[in-house]
Amino acid sequence: MTTNKIKLLDVVALTVDLPSANLWRGQVGTVVEILADGTAFEVEFSDRYGQTYESLGLRPEQLMVLYFEPASPNSRSEMVTA
Repeated sequence: MTTNKIKLLDVVALTVDLPSANLWRGQVGTVVEILADGTAFEVEFSDRYGQTYESLGLRPEQLMVLYFEPASPNSRSEMVTA
């Protein structure tokens, strides 16, 4: 992952397990600080009540930016019926 894709306040997911911090691949956090000229990021992990349970510096290759918008302007959602 390139560092120019990760920005302040991006919602990210871990791409690796970090057992020493009790964090696991797929856990979601928020970028709260850009470190070392964009070569690292302070990511805060919070519970559903907004209480931070971990905050640590991570490298870009340990993160994946999550998107909540369509991938392209021409994308349309499709209704699936069962």
